[in-house]
Amino acid sequence: MTAAMRFAMPFSVLLMLTPTASGIEPRGVLGERAEMRATPVTLDATDPARRQVGALTWLGGVALTSSDPAFGGFSAMRVIGDRFTLLSDGGNIVEFRMGADLRPHDLRFADLPGPGTGAIKRHRDSESLAWDPVTGRAWVGFENRNAIWRYDAGLARAERRIQPAAMADWSIAGGAEAMVRLRDGQFIVFSETARPKGQPAARIVLRFAGDPTETRLAPAAFAYVPPAGYDPTDAAELPDGRLLVLNRRLSLPGLFTARLCVIDVRGIPDGGSVRCAELASFERPLLHDNFEALAVTREGADTIVWIASDDNGEFWEQSLLLKFRLDAGQAKSPPPAKGTG
Repeated sequence: MTAAMRFAMPFSVLLMLTPTASGIEPRGVLGERAEMRATPVTLDATDPARRQVGALTWLGGVALTSSDPAFGGFSAMRVIGDRFTLLSDGGNIVEFRMGADLRPHDLRFADLPGPGTGAIKRHRDSESLAWDPVTGRAWVGFENRNAIWRYDAGLARAERRIQPAAMADWSIAGGAEAMVRLRDGQFIVFSETARPKGQPAARIVLRFAGDPTETRLAPAAFAYVPPAGYDPTDAAELPDGRLLVLNRRLSLPGLFTARLCVIDVRGIPDGGSVRCAELASFERPLLHDNFEALAVTREGADTIVWIASDDNGEFWEQSLLLKFRLDAGQAKSPPPAKGTG
């Protein structure tokens, strides 16, 4: 294949073509001794002074490494104050505290109780994480089973679980890739690969009126149209009620690239659609990797955007944790669509 013959496909599908990433391999579990190193990284190796990428201002970043062979694979993230929780796609939990110096401390490893025996990776394919800042409860979306589980604040005890009928026909590699609990209590769940009928460029998004593990109401569904060739991997609510959506692409020769979008899901009717409004693009010469985790925090009047990557256990990928400020004046989005698109 020549460099001009670029291809793109859902990354989860491509991974299934390799025996080490099919989900049937033994699941690596982090050891009791928590050890991690954080090495500073540069946004643009060709221009170390560069600080701007689209509507984001670079505030710093680190590459996380550990001697523990199960370390990495981060697919979801929770940031509350200076407390970070990274959740891998194998049910491993890495928790630490980190201040403005980007030096982690008070490190802890843990194992997420979840579906199956946990003997193989497919049993704990945890891809998304949402939480209630009042109660501390957390919800995790599992691929392969197309399930949502609710946990206590420490992610140590499972409380409830459900396999929503609306997710039953999603592929085993296209489940709840991104999930957000909105401040009003609604839940927004993105499929990585499932398409609405007649809309091959869009992805199915479900809107639950409340806790998916408790509500008896069927979720509404609408369509999200990501950048061409990209799939949604995570989402987070902004202070103004809109959503940031992280999108990823695997192609040759560029390998992993990512695009960050903003959308407004308020007022979208059942069956409606919303398109990505791009804020930033991550490709050469900028840092770019398998970006799968997204979080939004506040520092004074500033909106802070955190992005983390899943290294897939590969030597040529990294576990990156990057910090940006969102420049509000540039973060514009089109009005939501009012019908099907």
